[in-house]
Amino acid sequence: MMSTGNTDGFLPVTRQEMEARGISQPDFVYVCGDAYVDHPSFGSAIISRVLEDRGYSVGMICQPDWHDPHSIDVFGTPRLAFLVSAGNMDSMVNHYTVAGKHRGRDAYSPGGAMGRRPDRAVIVYCNMIRRLHRNTPIIIGGIEASLRRLSHYDYWDNKIRRSILLDSGADLISYGMGERSIVEIAEALDSGLAVSDITFIDGTVYKTRNEEDIYDAIRLPDFEAVRDDKRACAESVGLQYRNADPYSGRRLYEAYDGKLFVVQNPPSRPLTTMELDDVYALPYTRRAHPMYDKEGGVPALDEVKFSLTSNRGCFGGCSFCALTFHEGRIVQARSHESLIEEARGFLQDPDFKGYISDVGGPTAEFRQPACKKQLTKGACPGRQCLFPQPCPHLEVDHSDYLELLRKLRALPGVKKVFVRSGFRFDYLMADKNRRFLKELCRYHVSGQLRTAPEHVSDNVLRRMGKPGVKTYNAFLREFDRVNRELGMNQYVVPYLMSSHPGSTLQDAIALAEYEKKTGINPRQVQDFYPTPGTISTCMYWTGIDPRDMSRVYVASDPHEKAMQRALIQFRDEENYDLVKEALLRAGRKDLIGFGADCLIPPRKIRHGRKRSRNRSNDRKR
Repeated sequence: MMSTGNTDGFLPVTRQEMEARGISQPDFVYVCGDAYVDHPSFGSAIISRVLEDRGYSVGMICQPDWHDPHSIDVFGTPRLAFLVSAGNMDSMVNHYTVAGKHRGRDAYSPGGAMGRRPDRAVIVYCNMIRRLHRNTPIIIGGIEASLRRLSHYDYWDNKIRRSILLDSGADLISYGMGERSIVEIAEALDSGLAVSDITFIDGTVYKTRNEEDIYDAIRLPDFEAVRDDKRACAESVGLQYRNADPYSGRRLYEAYDGKLFVVQNPPSRPLTTMELDDVYALPYTRRAHPMYDKEGGVPALDEVKFSLTSNRGCFGGCSFCALTFHEGRIVQARSHESLIEEARGFLQDPDFKGYISDVGGPTAEFRQPACKKQLTKGACPGRQCLFPQPCPHLEVDHSDYLELLRKLRALPGVKKVFVRSGFRFDYLMADKNRRFLKELCRYHVSGQLRTAPEHVSDNVLRRMGKPGVKTYNAFLREFDRVNRELGMNQYVVPYLMSSHPGSTLQDAIALAEYEKKTGINPRQVQDFYPTPGTISTCMYWTGIDPRDMSRVYVASDPHEKAMQRALIQFRDEENYDLVKEALLRAGRKDLIGFGADCLIPPRKIRHGRKRSRNRSNDRKR
């Protein structure tokens, strides 16, 4: 890895830079699948800065050449451990579309170039390290390791894979948001404790051959059962889901061949506001390393460089989202002072044009836990805060977020503050005070407001954990009313999803009818993508909802999935044949014609058309 230009402020990326700091051997070497961006929107930047703040030295090896094992030997053997992450995305999601096609761009690589990281990056990097450093501890973290910490369904292999701890040969997983656990791991290693004895830290996963040493724990179905029996797989995911809370969650473990055990300790406790402020106050350069300048920098930074992360966690509970298993359901928020100080820093950047691109997090307007009980007892394991109806104990309050936005847009030099993080329209509708919606429309939307109803069929929405369509319709009416009062011409852009578990052709047709009735013409449609660590992925593989073990219809045939997607964009001429076939198959010939309610006009299906094909692994299971 070559380092060029002014590298002041960055952590070392070469041995020469490390030695210039008077360090002959770093405490940690961080190997990452992303390019080196020292910005708090990048997990590698946060973890490395947290360790540096605690007095540990860290050398960064970003996007090593995985064809050359010596590319991870830039700093030699670290004093304490190697840290390994695939980056901000799972490497397989980063590389492949839901249809199994190679993506053409990697926003986390210099110039957006593909090919700078391997498939299954965590496993590949760890195997490279093990060839040269057999006895040095390896700690893995980040989204790829976090959501593959136990046995899991892998969409790309179309099978159940083992815990990534075993396939990588690593010693520990730091899962979730790892600031607490990584410091505890560092302190344990620094005290002289062997990595095999670090079995007690929340937010970690370890392996052992001694079942009798595992205490106060729930044994999950064995790996072999999860692999061979889909009901056992659903039971395992259900147990994990009900124990994903740091206050009420139990220790979990699963056996492999009855001889080896992978143990997941309970999640780390959420950071307090002061602790979160401290993390974001660390001395990030907020830039991509200058060694990438000649290649045009790192595109992923452009979207977040002038954005503010105001919160973590989400009690929305969408089934297809991995937040429950990664960040958790308890919302943590930064103070106004911390966010305003960061925004003032933007004003010193010559590239800042006065526009703050976003203020939010997983859900923009969540600024406190759903209820006070969560602060001491955690989120309820058997119920949702917003679904199917808002919980009676839910504290709905936009006032803190509204005050924050007012302070930010009042800063001299700030022209506009946008809200582009997703927000829950059902939470907004549960607020009887409409001040937030009015100010959102007046000051923080630029013509279009993106929302995620995902579907309109209550059968599908129930599986998604999303509110019924009546709530969405009520929100649309309220949005239109407020904009009329303001004299503004703004509209909602909905995100829609096809082929989510539970969606039949009839459900897809119902969505198309809704679009016709309301005049929606969606240009952005996401075919459901089964990624590790979600309830929906479990439903996709097993046909079972792990929350109640009920059966779920799954559109597994690639051609049916293509028809469901085509129905969402039924106005596109290229989708005509698929839409007509779907309507005829579903017995909805009444929607073919020239009537006001018809989706398409009558004409013959073109002969000789190719049946749609999806990914080769997406076959009947």
